[in-house]
Amino acid sequence: MGIEGPASRASRRRLVLAAVGLRRVYWPAGVEPSVIQEDGPTLPLLDSSVLARLRAETDDDDGIWRLFVRNFIDEMQPRIEKLRSTLTSGDATCALTAILSLRTSAQMVGAQLLAELSLELEHAVRSAAAGPDPAGVLPGLAAQYLRRIMHSGQRTREHLEAAIA
Repeated sequence: MGIEGPASRASRRRLVLAAVGLRRVYWPAGVEPSVIQEDGPTLPLLDSSVLARLRAETDDDDGIWRLFVRNFIDEMQPRIEKLRSTLTSGDATCALTAILSLRTSAQMVGAQLLAELSLELEHAVRSAAAGPDPAGVLPGLAAQYLRRIMHSGQRTREHLEAAIA
């Protein structure tokens, strides 16, 4: 196989997403689909069906669903910072609380990749908490996961802001 350019990589990603039967995902008009793949499955940033359901459940009252999404955007960085703090300090109980807060709020707005990364980290923290030295393991989990979580969070924020614009 020859050298693969950016256009063919993007095409292959779209084919992979179609092949695995993922649900519709939201990408603003004129924006290339954003997919992050690092040592794991390829997932879309957002699931548009969750945003559509949120709009429908609020009777299409744009003010309510947009406020809900805006609150998620505004609270995402403090949640990630709390997660960083608890992991680097070795506090497994507070780290799990921070992870659950981030994961459940991400799921509620359809932030599929962020929720999946949070779930992976949750499993790793639970395993570490059951081990002999959780406080020694958690900082390593911070190094392993936080960069991807922060990157996913940043890209999710950009896409959600476009969705509510």
